[in-house]
Amino acid sequence: MITRSCYHSLRIPAQHHLRRNTAKYYHDYTRFATPGGIVRVPLNSPKILGVVSSRGNRSHQEDHYAFATLSLPPESLAASIKKHHGVDWDASAVGEPLSREVTFVGIYDGHGGSAVSQYLRQELHGMFESVDKEHIPELYQWARELGGYFKRFRGGVLAPWIDPGVKDTPILDTEARATQAFWEADRHLSMDHVAQQCGATASVAILQSLDAPATAFFASDKLSVTIAHCGDTRVVLCAVDGGKAYPMTTTHHAEAHVEAARLRRMMGSSLVTDSFGESRWMGALANTRSLGDLQFKPFGVTPEPEVKSKLLKGSEWAYMIFFSDGISSILSDDEVVDLARDAPDPKAAATNILSFAEELGSDDNATVIVVPLAGWGKITGPDKTKGLRDYRRSQAVGSERQKRM
Repeated sequence: MITRSCYHSLRIPAQHHLRRNTAKYYHDYTRFATPGGIVRVPLNSPKILGVVSSRGNRSHQEDHYAFATLSLPPESLAASIKKHHGVDWDASAVGEPLSREVTFVGIYDGHGGSAVSQYLRQELHGMFESVDKEHIPELYQWARELGGYFKRFRGGVLAPWIDPGVKDTPILDTEARATQAFWEADRHLSMDHVAQQCGATASVAILQSLDAPATAFFASDKLSVTIAHCGDTRVVLCAVDGGKAYPMTTTHHAEAHVEAARLRRMMGSSLVTDSFGESRWMGALANTRSLGDLQFKPFGVTPEPEVKSKLLKGSEWAYMIFFSDGISSILSDDEVVDLARDAPDPKAAATNILSFAEELGSDDNATVIVVPLAGWGKITGPDKTKGLRDYRRSQAVGSERQKRM
């Protein structure tokens, strides 16, 4: 583990703190069309997004989160929908300003301190709006200068834009926009020495209703969901049919198949098992993808997110849940989705998950975000993990009694 802490705020030089294009259009409410006009609903309502967070028994809170409604170019959104879903989306059927709106939800789990996760909470959603493909060649050169692993880096998803001599490059779709935003965040973090020795994992969702007239994400019949993910925070969908859990993220640990193949191909093996039996890359990091951790970047730790997109029929999905490893280290995906199924609102659902993890002994920082979808409250079939949870609760209670004797 990284032993040096960095709990103070990052101090990015003022001239670098904001992107070249500093205009921001994001806001903290969602809008949708009704026969009487456009309605605004605040995202911080417990009925719209359920959020709970706990420090556990740690001295500092390193988990952070953010949510916002972003304004993105309709042509970029249309290109993404065509690429990932094969659907021709007509922005003119929705009209301004709703054709530009997407909902952003992000969860950030810091390690070695809270500075990087706090920076992401404050800045990453703004970067999603402000990234510019004209800046990718400069960003690519910065990545190559990290050395080591990145000497062989060829741009990944951003490869079509890395040559400054190429004209008429494609428009940035959502995958490229997310990838550039993660890279830009890492470049800005590199300007402060604090981010050399601490970092954060991140899972971000972009939700776009494809309905016309426009509907909010929680009522959308046709919803595009794009997840950009680095590390071991998790995003899981819950289906109405039987309450099945559908994971949208994989864990970026060195022993994971995708990460092991990537790192061994480029770096050989630097996997060390600690005294607790946990595998750590370079003997220090559990995660092989993260933001910050600049000292480990030459050794293959990358901020490049894994991006997945899924087109949902809203009525077939009850909710989406984001959670940090203070939850996932204790509960399975199935237990997490089942704990939310009978809650009266998203905030109560998130509270149920956190409370049960703490009952079972979670003492880490823990955060849960529950995002309701059109199938909220309509899950069919039995609670699959109730018997297991009852047994685990009884064991935890018995263990606690023995400690007190």
